[in-house]
Amino acid sequence: MSETSGADYRPSTLVHSVSGASRLLPSANRWNSIELDFTLLPQSSTGFDSLPSRFSKSFDFNLTIRDKKYFKRFVYVSIFILVFILVLVLLLHFLTHKNHEDSPSRNLTVALNQALLFFDVQKSGHFPGDSPIKFRGDSGLNDGKSGNINASLVGGFYDSGNNIKFSFTTAYTVTLLSWSVIEYHKKYADIVELDHIKNIIQWGSDYLLNVFIPSNTSESSILYSQVGGVGSDKNADNDVNCWQRPEDMKYTRPVSVCDGTASDLAGEIVAGMSAASLVFAENKEYSRKLVQAAERLFNLAIRQDPSRKPGLYTANGNCGVQAQDYYNSSSYMDELVWGGTWLFFATGNSSYLKYATDNFYSAEDEELFKDKGIFYWNNKQTANAILLTRIRFFIDPGYPYEEALSTNRTDLTMCSYLSNKQFSMTEGGLILQKPDSAPLQYAATASFLSKLYSDYLELLRRTSSSCNTANFTLGMLRGFSMSQVDYILGNNPMKMSYVVGYSDRYPNQVHHRAASIPVGKWHSCAEGNQFLNSKERNPNVLVGAMVGGPDKNDIFLDERDKPRFTEPSISSNAGLVAALVALHNSPSESSDFYGNLGIDKLGIFQNVHLIPDDL
Repeated sequence: MSETSGADYRPSTLVHSVSGASRLLPSANRWNSIELDFTLLPQSSTGFDSLPSRFSKSFDFNLTIRDKKYFKRFVYVSIFILVFILVLVLLLHFLTHKNHEDSPSRNLTVALNQALLFFDVQKSGHFPGDSPIKFRGDSGLNDGKSGNINASLVGGFYDSGNNIKFSFTTAYTVTLLSWSVIEYHKKYADIVELDHIKNIIQWGSDYLLNVFIPSNTSESSILYSQVGGVGSDKNADNDVNCWQRPEDMKYTRPVSVCDGTASDLAGEIVAGMSAASLVFAENKEYSRKLVQAAERLFNLAIRQDPSRKPGLYTANGNCGVQAQDYYNSSSYMDELVWGGTWLFFATGNSSYLKYATDNFYSAEDEELFKDKGIFYWNNKQTANAILLTRIRFFIDPGYPYEEALSTNRTDLTMCSYLSNKQFSMTEGGLILQKPDSAPLQYAATASFLSKLYSDYLELLRRTSSSCNTANFTLGMLRGFSMSQVDYILGNNPMKMSYVVGYSDRYPNQVHHRAASIPVGKWHSCAEGNQFLNSKERNPNVLVGAMVGGPDKNDIFLDERDKPRFTEPSISSNAGLVAALVALHNSPSESSDFYGNLGIDKLGIFQNVHLIPDDL
C-alpha cells in the first residue's frame, strides 16, 4: 500500500496478506493492513521462527510497513504516552501510600495521647497538682478506714463511671499497660509518652503493693479486693446509689478483705507487679520491691495446704461478693498461669515457667467455651498462649516445656479473628466476641494481639502462618487490627468516634460521675440525680475515654443513663492503649530496632538466662 497526501491521494484496496492461506480478507481499517517489518527489531537467533504458530491461519498475519517514518512517529508517541502513564501511576501510588502511612500515624498519636489522659482522670487519692485534668482534685483520702479495718488504701484508680476501686481490674490494667511498654517502649518514647505511661503504671503498682499485706506470723496474709460499694446499711449514702463526684464523697466506704485462697485475684496482682517490675527495671530498688511482693504472694497462692482450698474471690462473701455485679470471675487457673508466666519474665526463675506450662491445660479446661479466643479481665488464657508462643519463638527452652509452648492455640485465635466461623461481625465491621456485652473492649484487645503476633512473625522473617487448613498472612492480621481501631475512632455506620474528644463527633453524655457534674460547688447525694438524668452534654469533657460502644446492629445511644453504651472503664482503655501503640508507626530512628517494627525483641527476657548465644 502506498500513502500520498492532499490532491494526490488515491484510494486503494486494503487487504490482509495471509500467510499460508489462499485467500484475501478485506479490511475496513487502513491500520489493520499495515505490514510490520520486523527488521526494525533485533533478529532472533533462537530458532523460534521455525515453530508453528499458535494462532489459526486466518489470524497469522504477516504485516509490513511501507512508510516507516509515520510508524516510527507512532511508536515514539506511544512509548512516550506509556512512560508518562507509568510515571503518573507510580507518582500517585507513592503519594497515596505516603498519605496512608502518615495520616494514621498522626491520628493514632492523637488518639494515644488522649487515651492515656483517661487514666489521669481516674486517679484516686492525692491528685497531682501538675495534672492537665482540671476538673479533678483530691478524693478518697480516708480509703481503707472502715469499721475495724485500718488499712492504707489511698490511691489507685476509680474503675469506671462510679467511684469504686477494684483491685482485680487495677491489676489487669497495670499488667496490660506494662506489657505494651515492654514490647513498644521505643514507640512511646518517640511520641514523648513514655514517662507519662510509666507514671500511670506506677500509680497502679503502688496501689497493688498496698492491697497485699503479707503475714509475719502463721496467720493468713491479707488481700484487699475492693474499696467502695454498698455498706451494711443499703439505704445509706454509698457509691452505688449516690451520683457524686469523688471529691464530694463524705460517706464511709466499705473495704472488702480476702486471703491467699482468692487465687484469681492473687494471680492477677502477681502478674501486675511482675510486669511493672520490668517496666521499672532501671529503678532497681522499686523493681526488686515489686518482684519480692509478687513472689511472696504467688507462693502463698499456689501452696499445697489441705486446710486452704484455692478458689474464686467473687465466691467469697467477705472478699468479693459485691464484685459479682461488676466483675464476676469464672475461673482462677488462668490467672495463676498468667501470674507465673510474668513472674518468670521478672525473675528468670524457670520454676515459674514450669508452673505455667504444667498448668496451662488445666486453665484451658476451666475456660468457659464462650470466652475462648477472647482476652479481657476475666480470661487470660488467650494472652497466656501468646506469651508462651513468644517464649517458643525466641528462646525455646525445649523439654519439658514444649507441649504447652505449642503455637497451635495462638494460630487458631488469629484465624478466629479473620473468619466468621467463631465470631461474627457487625455490618459496619466490628468483631462481636461477646454480642450481648459492650463490644469495644474485646475488639481493642483482639486488635492488640493480632498486631503483636504479626510483629512476632515478622521478627522471625515469616510472612504467614496457618491453622488447620486455613492460612493467614501478616497483612491480613494487620488489616484486621487496623479495621477494629478505625471502627472505634469513627469509621463506623454512626460516623462517631467512641473515644471522647477524638474527632469532631463523639459521645457527650458519658456515664461518669466526675464528668457529668459541674465543679465549683459541693453537691449532695440527692442532688446528684439531676445530673444523672440530665439530657445535656457533660460539663467536663472526659478526653480519651473509650465508651462501651454500639450494639450488634451498630446502633449507639448517647444517653448517660444507659451505661451499657456510654460507660468507660480502666480495663477497656488499657486494651485501647495497647492496640494504638502496637499499630502506631515505628519510630523514625529505629533502623536498629529489629527491622523498623518498633518492638523490643528480647527486652521481655532481660532477666531470663535461657537465651541462645546467637540471638
